[in-house]
Amino acid sequence: MKIGNAVSSAFSLTRYAGNLGIARSSLIKSAHLLERIGLAAVGASCGLYVGATLLRQKGGLFESGWIVLLTMLYGALSYYVGIDLSRSVARKSISSTSEEYNGSEVAEIMSAAGTFGAAIAATLSVSILVLDQSLPNGLIAFLAGCWVVGSSLQVAAGTMARNYEVPKDKE
Repeated sequence: MKIGNAVSSAFSLTRYAGNLGIARSSLIKSAHLLERIGLAAVGASCGLYVGATLLRQKGGLFESGWIVLLTMLYGALSYYVGIDLSRSVARKSISSTSEEYNGSEVAEIMSAAGTFGAAIAATLSVSILVLDQSLPNGLIAFLAGCWVVGSSLQVAAGTMARNYEVPKDKE
């Protein structure tokens, strides 16, 4: 019953905020920004694990502590820009009833593939660190490649989605 009370109090809080004269669009924009900041934090933590795995390998290319910072920053950027595609692009691809190509599917597929690649690299990195495994440099390079390609696909997809112009007659 406590969950029901929490849900009802949350709904009453949103009604109270509406009565205060706070514009609904500003609340939605604030919530959207908060969500994107959270996604960036998730991307940075995934980058931390990948960077720590790369740093752990001795005799490799990644013996500097800067690799951890770089993977964290790139992860934050890629998750902030790439996962959260603009709602208008997503709506246009979902509401399209014809089988004709509208241009937004590529961005969605790239975002999904990028998220998958980066998440797999992060998951493998965590398992390598937790289980204290020592893998050959080739597998570690493959893991780093998955991270870079996945994160880059996310950035490219987010950039494409934000630059995609929907024709006026399709709206």
